[in-house]
Amino acid sequence: MNKKISAAVASAALALGATSANAGIIIPAGEWTLDVNGNVNVYATFATYDDPTTATVTGGLAGTEEATSGEDNNQTIGTGLLPAWLGFTGTTRQNDLDVSFTISMQPNTSDNGVTGDSKGPLWRQAFITFGDKSWGSVKMGKDLGIFAGNAILSDMTLLGVGSNYANSGQSTTLGGIGTGYIYPAWKGQITYTTPNMNGLTAKIGITNPNQHDNAAGDGTHAAVSATRQDRFGVEGQVEYAFTQGKVWVSAASYDYQTTAADYEATAFDLGVNFNIGNLGLTGYVYTAEGAGTTVWSRYGATAAGKERDSDGGYIQATYVIPTGTKLGVAYGVSRLDLASGETNASLLDENRRWTVAAYHPLTKHLNLVAEYKNINSDAQDGAENESQALSLGAILFF
Repeated sequence: MNKKISAAVASAALALGATSANAGIIIPAGEWTLDVNGNVNVYATFATYDDPTTATVTGGLAGTEEATSGEDNNQTIGTGLLPAWLGFTGTTRQNDLDVSFTISMQPNTSDNGVTGDSKGPLWRQAFITFGDKSWGSVKMGKDLGIFAGNAILSDMTLLGVGSNYANSGQSTTLGGIGTGYIYPAWKGQITYTTPNMNGLTAKIGITNPNQHDNAAGDGTHAAVSATRQDRFGVEGQVEYAFTQGKVWVSAASYDYQTTAADYEATAFDLGVNFNIGNLGLTGYVYTAEGAGTTVWSRYGATAAGKERDSDGGYIQATYVIPTGTKLGVAYGVSRLDLASGETNASLLDENRRWTVAAYHPLTKHLNLVAEYKNINSDAQDGAENESQALSLGAILFF
């Protein structure tokens, strides 16, 4: 796959060393070169739940099947964090400009409808780029957000499952989203990226103000329909890449209006990838005000517009053994604080995740994956949900 291919597929594979990252279906077409690319992945997941009571942590990511149905286990078949993917990227050089387009769709490899036809595909990308290595490039359209983008692309569970594995037939799981970083999401944007200056690049963009997700459910949130964003979001990143890895910082800012008050959501992060021979290390931390947890702005403020602070991060280590199998272990946490003067006992305090995994290159394009994870969710009053799961499956890149 060449450098113009989908960031969510190619960069993910490159970040994790997938064996198929250099493969694509290249089709010359007159003045254009078409790259057809993507993946198919499928996992069988076996989960168990350890809920000591019927209490459910509001905003918790640990499975609670025992509390809701009396069962203490569950099995699912579906995709992992990275959905099945079919992408089309066209590139050309015209009038001293590199011009490209990308359109992609994400079909499902499983379904929970009685006929198997209830799920529709996702549509995560439709954008154009133009530029030149002398002055940089401009992206216009829908693509992965800038803030926390490197966090998800560096997450080893992008080639696996991670959390939110309990729902049968879903389009995608959460991986490390909500247990180490906030989801960067897929956003309409206009983003400028500088040329590469000896490894240093920067990007800044304005983003579509997607519908606010201050998820109602704990009795203190503004209704989604009563909350709106009154300006473009602003996101940016500075990255320095070197021979053995990269380091980056990014930030985001959004304004919200509710029927009761206005508030601002801001977030900052810092991450590093470092590779020494067969050993790969990743560290990531973030801090935010009003941005909430898991999904941007979820549980970010009270109905009165009082911002809640949040923070978290993850550490990850991988090692490739002589058979070519990559072994990995990761720990991540996302924390949420109550607003000043707030009393909300059931609201999330902390989501935590341990993951151990193995990725074996069966062929140049096909990787077998085995992954075990333990998820804990704690409420402000100390109530806890806990679940564990084993996922076995495969991911094929082309």
